[in-house]
Amino acid sequence: MKTISLEFDGYWREVNKGGVPAESGVYGVYACTYNKDQSTVSLRELVYVGESSDVNSRISNHERLPDWKKRLKTGETLCYSFAKVEKADRLRAEAAVIFHQKPPCNVEYKYSFPFADTTIKVAGKHAKIDAVFTVYQT
Repeated sequence: MKTISLEFDGYWREVNKGGVPAESGVYGVYACTYNKDQSTVSLRELVYVGESSDVNSRISNHERLPDWKKRLKTGETLCYSFAKVEKADRLRAEAAVIFHQKPPCNVEYKYSFPFADTTIKVAGKHAKIDAVFTVYQT
């Protein structure tokens, strides 16, 4: 059993996703509504979870962007969150979050978890992702 802690930062809207760190980590993609008067976002749905050695570059050029945008309702935009994760745990952390949360635009790891049993502890800005959960190898 391994425990991985994820501290999410965010939320960056589509127009300012350039602010997402160019670091190794796991990221969440959300359908959200921006409130200009309060400078806040309301997150409706976790659309996708991914991982990369450079999250900023990955989301800037992601081949699934059109699929993510199809999940948006009128007046919504995409928002991103980021959790720094070292390379050794990145894929396992991504797989655990996908397997547990089952975002609609993910395919891999949605119904199988090929890693040893893993507990994920989540802090920070992690709307729509449970704070603590354990997944078991399938």
